[in-house]
Amino acid sequence: MSKQARPRRESAKEAKVVLTRLRTSPRKLNLVAQMIRGMHVSDALTQLTFSHRRISIDVKKALQSAIANAENNHQLDVDSLVVKEAYVGKNMVMKRFHARARGRGARVLKPFSNLTIVVREQEEAA
Repeated sequence: MSKQARPRRESAKEAKVVLTRLRTSPRKLNLVAQMIRGMHVSDALTQLTFSHRRISIDVKKALQSAIANAENNHQLDVDSLVVKEAYVGKNMVMKRFHARARGRGARVLKPFSNLTIVVREQEEAA
């Protein structure tokens, strides 16, 4: 007697990927996530490929993973996928110490972030 399987939260035409503990602040990561919201996935991949921000490499890998999830797990058409949601959340903060003059110390905060990307199959307009 096992537990009942939990129903999917996404609709049948959506696939999702969640990245946790990305080593960047949520504010910087949100700038990259804003770039790709609502875009067609091929355009979003191109945008992330030529972005100069360091974290865009990890966001690109996450988007590729979401595309692979859509294709392999949910049998969605890759050519009609659109980035429905890309949102960022806070994660833990590492606290470090930086030695300063006259025996003082300064706190250095090293924040981490979460990233969630949801892709959706868009119906072709007739």
